[in-house]
Amino acid sequence: MLAPVAALAITAGARALTGARALWLGCAPQPVQRIYFANHSSHADFVLLWSSLPPALRARTRPVAGADYWHTSATRRYLIHKVFNGVLVERQRSDPSANPLQPMLDALDAGDSLILFPEGTRNMEEGLLPFKSGIYRLGLERPAVELIPVWISNLKRVMPKGSVIPLPLLCTLSFGAPLHVAEGEAKEEFLERARRALMSLSTEHG
Repeated sequence: MLAPVAALAITAGARALTGARALWLGCAPQPVQRIYFANHSSHADFVLLWSSLPPALRARTRPVAGADYWHTSATRRYLIHKVFNGVLVERQRSDPSANPLQPMLDALDAGDSLILFPEGTRNMEEGLLPFKSGIYRLGLERPAVELIPVWISNLKRVMPKGSVIPLPLLCTLSFGAPLHVAEGEAKEEFLERARRALMSLSTEHG
């Protein structure tokens, strides 16, 4: 019973602290299955993106996160499992034969949408790090799912590294047009296309 209350408090707090506004530029907030992929500069990124979705979409959208971080304390375990309903992935695989994408594929097959960060780690510099191949493989294996680029602007300046108190700056989340892996499209070609789509939101609306 505490989880819905915690979710409401977190979403309201995230929006209030950052003044976050969602700009649906290339798509509308419709109840279709999607993978939202965004730039990554803070542990608060997925919280802000998740909080910016309308409640009906938020209820079926699950952030993808590293199990090594979220399993380090009882509080984090409660938040990721009970509040955010996250999909946890093992970044240090004990079984090399296991498919690291399987938890995400299972979530998609259950009808859920996902939030992920194709850079794979937090980027403290400007621009984008090279994308990992996971988003390409997910798009290839589940071609009906829309891949939506989302540029998160200003969060790094609102919560700079080492900061405890947020700075009074507005954050903007720009949602772009859906992408799909084209028939016969090579991995490198798609990852560069997805990267350009995300970067274009930063230059035009960030």
